[in-house]
Amino acid sequence: MAVTHTSDQTFMQDVQDGLTLVDFWAPWCGPCRTIAPILDELDTELAGSAHIVKLNVDENPQISGAIGVKSIPALVLFKNGQPVEGVVGVQSKSALKQMIDKHR
Repeated sequence: MAVTHTSDQTFMQDVQDGLTLVDFWAPWCGPCRTIAPILDELDTELAGSAHIVKLNVDENPQISGAIGVKSIPALVLFKNGQPVEGVVGVQSKSALKQMIDKHR
């Protein structure tokens, strides 16, 4: 699988089934660029047991505002459409994997 991009219009559909880690990001954000390859690696390792989507907060302010994202990168884990846990800032792959594993 590959990390996919979502939008205000498709967000609820993209987080509806199973575990989805959402990366709230923006192209101008240095830490967001730092975490991108970590998320790519994690997505490959998860192999369909959970998936990762990215939401550009500049282009999609509705969802990021509704969730209360104030700093980026913000990573929020959704389980069947409901947020269950979140972190702000660059995280290690092992920390993100541990967060996901807690909610399986």
